[in-house]
Amino acid sequence: MQVYLPIAEISVDVIGLLLLGGGVGFLSGLFGVGGGFLMTPLLIFMGVPPAVAVGSQANQLVGASVVGTIAYWRKDGVDFRMGGVLLASGLIGSSIGVVLFGLLQRLGQIDLVISILYVVVLGTVGGLMALESARALRRSRMAAPPRRRLHQHLWIHGLPLKMRFPKSRLYISALVPGGIGLLGGVIIAIMGVGGGFFMVPAMVYIIGMPTAVVAGTSLFQILFTTAAVTLMQAGLNQTVDVLLALVLLIGGVLGTQIGIRFGGRLRGEQSRMLLSLMILAVALKVGIDLVLTPSDVYTLVINK
Repeated sequence: MQVYLPIAEISVDVIGLLLLGGGVGFLSGLFGVGGGFLMTPLLIFMGVPPAVAVGSQANQLVGASVVGTIAYWRKDGVDFRMGGVLLASGLIGSSIGVVLFGLLQRLGQIDLVISILYVVVLGTVGGLMALESARALRRSRMAAPPRRRLHQHLWIHGLPLKMRFPKSRLYISALVPGGIGLLGGVIIAIMGVGGGFFMVPAMVYIIGMPTAVVAGTSLFQILFTTAAVTLMQAGLNQTVDVLLALVLLIGGVLGTQIGIRFGGRLRGEQSRMLLSLMILAVALKVGIDLVLTPSDVYTLVINK
């Protein structure tokens, strides 16, 4: 069944959109990520303009994150103190990102910047995650794997403004999660993602949070940050297609509940390896599309 999207100015199959939202919602619940890193490219592949895909699908992440956060909270898997620090800085970063998005849109470079960022950011994060996960899986198969510390102490852990995070069993500078949240907010606004693909590995490898609370805390931060980004994108840049967002939201909420049930069956290193392979696949696809010659070399635009 075809529906017309007024802001995107295209007709799409509503059943396909529901399945797309459900599939990404499933991944959101499974890995504790927003799923926007997958949703935005898939919408672009379907013909949705990149700027509209970025602005509209953020609303789908809100619904999926609500369901996911509540489910992990019931399982005592959310560090609200850490999430609050990440959220405060994330809101600042997302505000900066929306302003940059609008500037690039007016310059006519937003589509190119979105594609390049997907290749660079996803390729880097996915590659690093894949290497670490492979090492972790190899260690898990050893007869007597060596004992490892929860996290390594880097120079960033010597920064001031120390805070205790009892849930995560950490005593670190608030500047560390604050900086990660700030950068994550910018990424969310410009790339149209929940930021989980960036936040989850940063929370594990840089902050040193236990895997048991990473997914729930990530979704808690994604929930409010993406809600703010949706409102700002709609008000400042007019890139939110309400009908598109609503269909994706319905599918995403249903898919997230299923994903959460399967998420507990995977070990931490297994889920990180699967997530990294998925991230790399998306980066590869976007990169190929950047260098391939488009089927329609010339486009006629009629100004009304």
